[in-house]
Amino acid sequence: MAQVAHFDLKKKIKKKNLLPAINQNIENKSVTVLKINKVNNKFHARYDAKKRTYLYLIINRQSPLVLQKNKAWHIRKKLNINAMKKGTKLLLGTHNFSTYRAASCEAKSPIRTMEKIVIKKNKDQITLQFTSRSFLQQQVRSMVGCIKYLGEGKWNLNDFKNSFRSKSRSECAPPAPACGLYLTKIKY
Repeated sequence: MAQVAHFDLKKKIKKKNLLPAINQNIENKSVTVLKINKVNNKFHARYDAKKRTYLYLIINRQSPLVLQKNKAWHIRKKLNINAMKKGTKLLLGTHNFSTYRAASCEAKSPIRTMEKIVIKKNKDQITLQFTSRSFLQQQVRSMVGCIKYLGEGKWNLNDFKNSFRSKSRSECAPPAPACGLYLTKIKY
């Protein structure tokens, strides 16, 4: 929803011509460019970000997904939102997030600062929103997997806490599927 990329051009092209040209060349892909901004030569879309917000979408009901198929995680077992919220409070602040780090993660440090986590429920839709300067590879999906264990009663708050504090990937619940994860905002 809010992916930002950068690229360098060797010759000048009118900005008004660039947007339609790019979109015409990627029209068969499931992506579109909405806006183009000129930035200084030192700008880097990934490393200059000050804050990122990811949203994870869960549909919590018995009936199968139709419109949201491949766009949300379908969980049939009723989730306890209050238990999930209690767990997320433990993740706020600066911590070692190694439990939620993919083995292939190339980040130099597992230390991250989770600024904000919001869980909302509207009928059968549950959204989890995570805000931080940066995230480890697979961190959000892994946190959601553990929060789901808490919500369905597979783990109690102590199990959740022990998993997080273990700093061991083997203590993590299975990560949530990619289909429910959305990058919704980047602040520079």
